[in-house]
Amino acid sequence: MTTPTPDPRLDEIARSCVALHVRMTARAVTRAYDEAMRPSGLKITQFVLLSALSTGAWRSVTELADRFALERTSLTRNLQLLAAEQLIEPVDCKGRALVYAVTDKGRAAIEAAIPYWRAAQDRIEGGLGRERWGETRDALKAVRRAARQTT
Repeated sequence: MTTPTPDPRLDEIARSCVALHVRMTARAVTRAYDEAMRPSGLKITQFVLLSALSTGAWRSVTELADRFALERTSLTRNLQLLAAEQLIEPVDCKGRALVYAVTDKGRAAIEAAIPYWRAAQDRIEGGLGRERWGETRDALKAVRRAARQTT
């Protein structure tokens, strides 16, 4: 049995694929935040959703999904989990749009989680440096804009 000759294009893909590197980074960062926030009982995705919902700025689940670049079905599943834990509740609104509000229990969960989030944020931001994190954040925004242009 002979070993096939490696395709050099595949090495290039592994080195340069934007999707691969962004996803690897997202998974690593998510793991770091989840680990830091474990004592709070919230995962970073739950914490961010609760924080966003607590602003009251969202008129629908679709608007929230668009803002956070989430699949609507994934967002709905996460919202249902938060509702099952009584951290959020649906509120009456006009039309067919579904809107959620953070409950008192949800606000308490946010407050309890903030120190753990802050520790993770400071550790990762500190590892980069404040200026480099600002540049990275701006670059990630540019990547998201470029990605939306191709769809």
